[in-house]
Amino acid sequence: MVTTAASVNLVKLLQDKATRLRIDSIRATTAAGSGHPTSCASAAEIVAVLFFSVMRYDPRQPHNPTNDVFVLSKGHAAPVLYSAWAEAGLFPREHLLTLRQTNSDMEGHPTPRLPFVDVATGSLGQGLPVGVGIALNARLDNTGQRVYVLMGDGESAEGSVWEAAEIGFNDKLDNLCGIIDVNRLGQSGPTMLQHHMEIYKARWEAFGWHTIVVDGQNVEALLKAFDEAESVKGRPTMILAWTLKGAGMDGYADKDGWHGKPLPKDEADRVVGILEKSLTGENDGWTPKLPEKRSTPAPGPAGPAPKSPYSVGGKEVATRKAFGDALQALAKVNPRVVALDGDVKNSTHSDEFMQAAPQRFFEGYIAEQNMVGMAMGLAARGKIPFASTFACFLSRAYDFVRMAAISQLNVKFGGTHVGVSIGEDGPSQMGLEDIAMFVAEPNYTVLYPTDATSAWAATMLAADHVGPTYIRLGRPNNAIIYGPDEKFEIGKSKIVRQGKNDRVLVVAAGITLFEALKAYDELKSNGIEIRVVDLFSIQPIDRETLISSAKAAGNLVITVEDHYSHGGLGDAVLSVLGPERIPVYKIAVTEIPHSGKPQELVEKFGISSKSIVAKVKQLVK
Repeated sequence: MVTTAASVNLVKLLQDKATRLRIDSIRATTAAGSGHPTSCASAAEIVAVLFFSVMRYDPRQPHNPTNDVFVLSKGHAAPVLYSAWAEAGLFPREHLLTLRQTNSDMEGHPTPRLPFVDVATGSLGQGLPVGVGIALNARLDNTGQRVYVLMGDGESAEGSVWEAAEIGFNDKLDNLCGIIDVNRLGQSGPTMLQHHMEIYKARWEAFGWHTIVVDGQNVEALLKAFDEAESVKGRPTMILAWTLKGAGMDGYADKDGWHGKPLPKDEADRVVGILEKSLTGENDGWTPKLPEKRSTPAPGPAGPAPKSPYSVGGKEVATRKAFGDALQALAKVNPRVVALDGDVKNSTHSDEFMQAAPQRFFEGYIAEQNMVGMAMGLAARGKIPFASTFACFLSRAYDFVRMAAISQLNVKFGGTHVGVSIGEDGPSQMGLEDIAMFVAEPNYTVLYPTDATSAWAATMLAADHVGPTYIRLGRPNNAIIYGPDEKFEIGKSKIVRQGKNDRVLVVAAGITLFEALKAYDELKSNGIEIRVVDLFSIQPIDRETLISSAKAAGNLVITVEDHYSHGGLGDAVLSVLGPERIPVYKIAVTEIPHSGKPQELVEKFGISSKSIVAKVKQLVK
């Protein structure tokens, strides 16, 4: 209840701020000729209260690591976010009129091209998982930050929201506050629950969250709700804000059919005119709540990368095991490295990191979308997250992988159990499309190590490289073919066999490189020499070595891979050699496999040394 002159003035100020956010959102979307003014209008009071009363932040320093964090999960309401920062004084209000223009960073949905945006949003259901990651980082670093995630009611249908809800409660993230703008209307019609606030409340309470239902257009009620949320200990809070889509826009409140439609100029002028008349003028004297100064030490610099412990001729080691060994070594020398896993840490061997640095290991359980979202949030706040699971399950989180690319985040993925060579578990567990997934994103680095030494190197390279990275890792134990002093580089491959009279170039990686080496020995005994290249780096790819090796081998090239034929290693090689008019013959998995012994499946699905030998002999005829 407002009882003092100061609090009355605050309410008036915040109401004016909300009105200005509506005005700016309408003007910006009308100038752009596209956008979502009604979605901005329903959230105007929520954003105004957060930015101009609740959050502690320095508006001149959006990157201040102790600022409270705001994540706009309903990214289509970007204009209200941009308007809030303009109102806070970060940039002139006139810049809002560049919304959605080619030469403007004020895009239709927010991206980190803007200094106040941590992650790209707009693919609904991702903001809360990211918020979980940011909240975990704040707790890890003891920054004292609170994290606020504004969602739309429609995105509550996304399963990733409930994955995040589970982890938020399980990890007791009392520095995390979600807000759902329950404005009843989706894009093409009403949402499932519309304004049944009691059902929303029951669901969030069932997931263990402290839950508050509030009139989302009532500034006093919102202030009270956020104050209550900050006092809650041991669990996160969800504020369910009852709102109307288009609230405050005369003639458009709760009106279906206006999602994603700007007002025509004459209507915009009319509605803005009415809004301007409602301003009280209580808009002067606002000062931001600056974040508390804390003496939290920044992570120290990383030590030198440890040397590979493996030697040629030593015990056979799976690349997934070497990945775990390397993670454990990184845990000891690089305090920015964190690890996440999806309840398969004893198979991916990320549990080795957990043993070395338990406070920097985050269990994602069987919720891969949220696991990747958490990694995104951690990366946005300066950590180097390695998220690992079976490669096939990363397909479940591919939209998050895609948004991590758009966000240009420094996330690292380890995908294990790739290809038919995993054996008896069958096709549901075989990663056979993972290369295609990751190379489709133009800024991902994709590494495919063959032995323990190269897997160790790939993990170290990923930690040092700034940018999203995928490491493809196998299940079987393999011989070690590279010594500990072998140098690996992103963008470079390895010529592992060559002669003076090479007739065919064979390009492989992982399990099929061993098949290529078997084929080399058999063909050489028959008087046929081939060149064998280990395509360690699939993206970026080693154009120079591939082109020179192909020409040295008579422009006959075979690729062999434990992956489906589309989008894999073969297509990567073809993208280089095709423009050179050098034909590429792809050997790959071409049908849905099934269970069996690893070597039996490698033979059955045509990616063994036997298939390589037969193809080479056919070509050299």
